Amino acid sequence: MAGRPREFDRDQALEKAQDAFWTRGYEGTSMADLVSTLGIASARIYAAFGSKEDLFREAVGLYEANEGGFATRALAQEPTARRVIERMLREAVETYTRPGRPQGCMVVSAATNCAVENDRLLEWLAEHRRARTVSIVERLNEAVRDGELKPDTDARALGDYYAALLHGLSVQARDGVPKERLHDLVTVAMQALDARRAERS
Repeated sequence: MAGRPREFDRDQALEKAQDAFWTRGYEGTSMADLVSTLGIASARIYAAFGSKEDLFREAVGLYEANEGGFATRALAQEPTARRVIERMLREAVETYTRPGRPQGCMVVSAATNCAVENDRLLEWLAEHRRARTVSIVERLNEAVRDGELKPDTDARALGDYYAALLHGLSVQARDGVPKERLHDLVTVAMQALDARRAERS
């Protein structure tokens, strides 16, 4: 592979594509937009990434590994379910409202309505969101088994609630609701979990 250098930085191009899709969505970002944003010809984009859909999937992977990976990190690093949930929601607010960056969650907002030919992509993103819900429910079930939460806690309903809130924060952020109000919302939402905590917790 030694020889002439690549005419562009692939990682940098992927980051730019990620931000374009995150801001305008999959269908709202045309190949012409990508050519303009990445500063390279469409033939080069296809050569480096394959199709527009392949580029989008890779961009989502980049998002989930970095800025959008806060929930996965909280689940892996925090010792209690309460700390997992609060960190997840607080970091969502911070990530979704950063000045100078796309607002909201890329996985929530990039493709919620698509033309029929993009149904496969729509379902792929929906599966990502469902998987997040499952991970939250599983962590709350674990908290019930460990005695952190009361034994009669409905972990599935509570998990669905926090997943819906997590996704709702994305919509609110994109609508311009201030960060402070979203943090206040998280404070109120944590009361539902605190009400289910076992006495010894």
